[in-house]
Parts: sequence; C-alpha cells; structure tokens
Amino acid sequence: MIFKYLLVGGTAAAVDISIFVAFGYYLGFNYLLIGAIGFIIATAVNYVLCIKFVFQANARFNRKQEIGAVYVVSATGLIFHEAILALSVEKFLLPIILAKLIATGSVFFWNYLSRKYFVFKAKDSLEVN
Repeated sequence: MIFKYLLVGGTAAAVDISIFVAFGYYLGFNYLLIGAIGFIIATAVNYVLCIKFVFQANARFNRKQEIGAVYVVSATGLIFHEAILALSVEKFLLPIILAKLIATGSVFFWNYLSRKYFVFKAKDSLEVN
C-alpha cells in the first residue's frame, strides 16, 4: 500500500510543486500564500487518487465526512508545511524551491499515516476486542 501511496503522493506533490514554482518562483507571489494554495489543490488531487488506487472509500465515513476528515488531517499537515517552509526560508535562508521540497517531503508521512489509520481505516477494525 505504501508503494501505491508513494505514486499517488508523488503525483499530488508534482501538482503542488508545479503551482509553487510557477506562481511563487517565476511570478513572484508570496511563497507562503502559494505554498498553502498549492497544498490545498494537491490535497484534492491526493484524495481523488487515494480513493481510486490506494484506500477504500467510505470505509469509515460517508463521502462528505471523509472529504472533511481528509481536509482536517491535511490542515494539520498544512500547519507543519507552512512552518517548515517559513523556517527554511527565513531562518536558514534556503532558496524557496529547496525549502518547498523539504516541507513537502517532511509532511509526506504525516499525510500517509493519518489517512491510513484515521480517515480510511474501516469501522470494524477500530473495535477493541
């Protein structure tokens, strides 16, 4: 399952980084704003690809609750992402592209584990025996 998520996450990361490079690097928009926008769009791409290729949709929640849970979990990831991005640029003076790659890679495992063990975990596997 992690291999499939690597492919799905890689695709979503490519969308995220492409938006970041186009708008943050080439067009000069604020890197934190574009980082957040790209992250949000990539989360939608990730969700669609996850339910198609990685996880069983509606295993624990109905569709609306599931999408909400993905975005709640992703909001935590976004906070980590933005903090790492800001620290990398402002404190460590890294180029914004390198900072983006570090932030994206750092949040990958949070996204995978939270989806696997919270969002898409089947209801019956949550019961204590």
